Amino acid sequence: MKKINLKPIDLPLTGDLSVPGDKSISHRAIIFGSLAQGKTKITRFLNGEDCLMTIKAFQAMGVKIDQQDDQVLVESEGIAGLKEPLEPIYFGNSGTTARLMLGVLAGLPFHTTIYGDLSLTKRPMDRVRDPLREMGAKIDGRDDGNLLPIAVRGQSLSGITFKPPMKSAQVKSGVLLAGLLADGETTVIETTKTRDHTENLLSAFGGSINVDGNTITLKGKQSLTGTEIEVPGDISSAAFFIVGALLVRGSHITIKNVGLNPTRTGLLDVLNQMGANLVIKETKRVGKEAIGDITVKYAELNAVEVDGDVIPRMIDEFPILALLATQVSGKTIIRDAEELKHKETDRITAVVDILNTLGAKVEGTDDGMIIEGKTPLIGGEVSSDGDHRLGMMIAIASLICQEKVTLVDPDVINISYPTFFDDLNMLQAK
Repeated sequence: MKKINLKPIDLPLTGDLSVPGDKSISHRAIIFGSLAQGKTKITRFLNGEDCLMTIKAFQAMGVKIDQQDDQVLVESEGIAGLKEPLEPIYFGNSGTTARLMLGVLAGLPFHTTIYGDLSLTKRPMDRVRDPLREMGAKIDGRDDGNLLPIAVRGQSLSGITFKPPMKSAQVKSGVLLAGLLADGETTVIETTKTRDHTENLLSAFGGSINVDGNTITLKGKQSLTGTEIEVPGDISSAAFFIVGALLVRGSHITIKNVGLNPTRTGLLDVLNQMGANLVIKETKRVGKEAIGDITVKYAELNAVEVDGDVIPRMIDEFPILALLATQVSGKTIIRDAEELKHKETDRITAVVDILNTLGAKVEGTDDGMIIEGKTPLIGGEVSSDGDHRLGMMIAIASLICQEKVTLVDPDVINISYPTFFDDLNMLQAK
């Protein structure tokens, strides 16, 4: 397996940067563009491996999709124009594609088989399977349809009222997408609000959806119309450079055109509590999505406790927050984050193992971790474990290690940030 050696940084991170388009929005823009009638133009699309899986899935069902880097044109006849794929559809490493597409495929009038790579094959689908079966879906596969490969015999569905037992936007979105194709009304009632890009994009494509606090309701059998979507920069990708600037003395960077959706800005709130030097400026709104610039300077930070409703607002940022916590004053405690166990890896176990290998003092718990601050990081050989966010965390950690870090399987970073190392080198060069 490929390895690269990463050396500690000699100079601060400085300059302006634009990160790739938001992964969650890019997935959903392709899905709604393919379900809508007419043309959809998507700009600043994330040209990463995960999002390409969603494009290929709809191409396999007859949708015309032309992609040139971060520009995508979708031409679709709508839901009625989708065709049964000729062969099983491969989803690679993309859990978002798998869980959202299960909701779509369950309501289409044909049979589909889906499969993924080794990592995706281990990720649980019962969290989506169960409410879809309640709607009338026929889903089968390994472990009674909990694990890929999975076969879906699409058919007529009926709307339900569903209370997700976990805080997951993927689960919510899978049920809402099925509800869009179902008879009657579908309602999802969340205990804590999760990222709401599905709701926002449905409205952008002309759909009708009612959001009342944590209760989301939509009527089935709606027709959508193609539109133009501008994807903001992914705040989950920006997070790595934000933390990098906070870790490396003298750093001062600005990240341009980042999505500032309040269901995604939990990390910024936590960093402010820690004493970070952040300036956040909203510059525009595209539909219901706020976009702006984030300026960050190096600062000495203090530990905090992270739990409760902020967790789903920063679920993808915990690996990089854990790294930061090793360098702040005091003990950082993370709770209520059991969902981390169901990502590309068990991110609680993996983050603990990686940081401890580098020299940190981190203890895993059932739903989070306890991190001792102001711990020198030495270096060593660590693996991304097939998880793009772990790979980027390791790369940022190498900036402050005393010795070189050998990163095993760096190419997994291409899943969400193909130009990550180019951008990191650019900020170092300036």
